[in-house]
Amino acid sequence: MHYLCLLPLLFAFVLPANAQDNACTGGVVWVDSNGNGQRDDGEKGLSGVKVSDGRRVVVTDAHGQYDLPLPAGEGRTLFVIKPPGYDFPARSDGLPSFWINDPPSLQPKLKYGGIPISAHGVPRCMGFPLLRQKTRRDKGELEVLLFADTQTKSVADIGYYRRDIVEPLAGKHAATLGLTLGDVVNDDLSLYPALNEVTRQLGVPWLHIAGNHDLDFDAARDEDSLLTFRNTYGPDTFAWEEREAVFVGLDDVIHQPGQKPSYIGGLREDQFAFLEAYLPTVPKDRLLVLGVHIPFFDAKPDTETFRHADRARLFALLKDFPHVLLLSGHSHTQQHVYHGADSGWHGSAPLHEYNVGAVCGAFWSGVKDAQGIPDATMADGTPNGYASLQLRAAGAYSLAWHPARDPGRALSLYAPKVLRRGAYPAFAIYANVFMGQDDSKVEYRVDAGQWKPMSQVRQPDPGLLAENIRDDSADALRGYDRSPEAVPSRHLWRGALPTELTVGEHRVEVRLQDQGRGEQTATTIYRLQEAVE
Repeated sequence: MHYLCLLPLLFAFVLPANAQDNACTGGVVWVDSNGNGQRDDGEKGLSGVKVSDGRRVVVTDAHGQYDLPLPAGEGRTLFVIKPPGYDFPARSDGLPSFWINDPPSLQPKLKYGGIPISAHGVPRCMGFPLLRQKTRRDKGELEVLLFADTQTKSVADIGYYRRDIVEPLAGKHAATLGLTLGDVVNDDLSLYPALNEVTRQLGVPWLHIAGNHDLDFDAARDEDSLLTFRNTYGPDTFAWEEREAVFVGLDDVIHQPGQKPSYIGGLREDQFAFLEAYLPTVPKDRLLVLGVHIPFFDAKPDTETFRHADRARLFALLKDFPHVLLLSGHSHTQQHVYHGADSGWHGSAPLHEYNVGAVCGAFWSGVKDAQGIPDATMADGTPNGYASLQLRAAGAYSLAWHPARDPGRALSLYAPKVLRRGAYPAFAIYANVFMGQDDSKVEYRVDAGQWKPMSQVRQPDPGLLAENIRDDSADALRGYDRSPEAVPSRHLWRGALPTELTVGEHRVEVRLQDQGRGEQTATTIYRLQEAVE
């Protein structure tokens, strides 16, 4: 593992004596050549590094020093925007050490603790060590692991997460960064440490975006609703720079206690201030990736689930960037949305939003397999799992979905087992293409015959419908929670099965061109039988 996940470091360092005085309102960013967390003789400050409090952005000078006084009592989080070619050391909990919280002076009493108020708060002279990246990437490519909605509600769920997702992946991936797109847990914020102990096994720096199930629900206002989240994961607005891409993470959950709905998607004024300060510094030859939890599109017909005014304001800031990718979670289904003028996007090309499926699938529901892990298939028929993002030069990228128990599988098939020979061909094979889009080319053939196009349909996955019927027909619960009710899928294709062939078994092949992995195929069989009246 290239990432120093065992380094027990929490921003410890020694400033030169002339910097340690009461007038100091900033600190220094330096290259920690021996990795001991202290600034030793000969270790130089790093110029041109951006430092932020979530509103303002400053840049270190020729000596690596910055000046960014934090307003007393406001409770801001100070963080460094990682420059390309460097890594942060790891905190004692395995998370990248790039931030420190300044607790608010007037903090409400919260069930999960919020940000503890120490006797000293943020040191007046705050230093951040950086380590030179040691990992060599083939062909200049970068791979990122994308998790959405791990959403564990119990220690048992953390066990599913460990056995279903993390352990099969640990030591077998090529990623150098990980990102969770919200709903890290399911309301029980005390589970954060146990979950982090599992995630750290993946051996890469891991960034977290807040979701609606990561809130302090006893907070009386939105400003206090992420204090416990920030105590564990740091800034709820952040940026992270690599040679191939720039990542911006944004909390887009507006807490509305006492109202209906109790939250809505949107952005705060301090976040717009950060974006207005930071985006002009972002190179336009790289991919700009914005990660949020609640999707930018309206999830329900005629319902504003993300504030349209905020979306239009954000899209106006992004419109001159030629390479932008939006990432979201929250839906526990999977889909690709392309924004245009109807949603306030006025860039030169449609704006791609990938709404990532859930690690927990349908909330760790469904019948357990032989290993005791719930089926967890999502309502659109997508199996639970995780995504990967492959980045290349000049803003190019590709995406892939990896089902938890079969990471290489790109689609699932459903077909009847037997049909009457000579019957009207009204019955079909269905292909649920997990990363399918409206322009995906999906074909099928029978018995190595001619390839024919399949038709995209908007209907529930028949495999999940069958599971719903089994749940309905059961005399007792088949699992802790039953599988979700099937909803129309955005990535389902249909092809009628011929019935004029010979009696017996017939092999059906389906193929497609997957964006991230090239041609993918799957096969099944059905049988024709003579019927007697």
